[in-house]
Amino acid sequence: MNGGAPFRTVERSDPAIGSVGLEFVTVKSRSLRRRADVTVFVPPVARGTADLPMVVLLHGVFGSHWAWALKGGAHLTAMRLIAEGALPPVALLMPSDGLWGDGSGYVEQDDADAERWILDEVPALARELIDECTHRSPLLVAGLSMGGFGALRLAGKYPMRIAAAAALSAVTDASQFDRLIEEDRAGWSEAPADRSVLAALTGASFPLPPIRIGCGRDDPYLEANRELHGALLKAGIAHCYVENEGGHDWPYWSATLEGVLHFFGKVLRAGR
Repeated sequence: MNGGAPFRTVERSDPAIGSVGLEFVTVKSRSLRRRADVTVFVPPVARGTADLPMVVLLHGVFGSHWAWALKGGAHLTAMRLIAEGALPPVALLMPSDGLWGDGSGYVEQDDADAERWILDEVPALARELIDECTHRSPLLVAGLSMGGFGALRLAGKYPMRIAAAAALSAVTDASQFDRLIEEDRAGWSEAPADRSVLAALTGASFPLPPIRIGCGRDDPYLEANRELHGALLKAGIAHCYVENEGGHDWPYWSATLEGVLHFFGKVLRAGR
């Protein structure tokens, strides 16, 4: 390896986080034209729930489908909030992003469409695997960093299909990926809504779903998130904006997920 490290990045699960109840699924995705993985969690209390809501959690660069569960303990947080009555029963769907390079941005590319994978195929997989998930199941999407970029863009582009969206430490513009990923973005969609969260949200053709944006005060994307917040206020776009202590890391994301799921719980109860 010419004296260098054998791998540019290494992401490891946390062995202290229990995996009981998690299911790991691999499918051949038509949208991605390759195999793809999803971590699935259905709390026992959700069994028998009609039109079970689907919460999709999108990971960041360098990560994969298992990160939200086995680094962030998302399933444990969800179970606790369901037991406390703060969150109705939901299915958690934690997909890989298409595994292009260091991160796909969840956008359409020349040879793969990570957006269709998330929006069409992941819910279809849930309906196939989980009896309680149907075409009437609300779809809620949240993500961290690159996943926040994906979640907010999807809410802007497909507001009629998404019941609520949330972002933690979001990348707000595709140009920010250039400092993160080793590959260049040649072949990524150049549409404004695929390059900019603000363009996607301000260009929505229907009323936007409820949106929550959060960032840590020690996060390198804090100013970008503040600018997005200010631009949305100026545009008259309703949203919840939250700053907490923390950085661009799992201690912040795992702690802040509780607020996101509380937000989703309020949306789901209001929709009944």
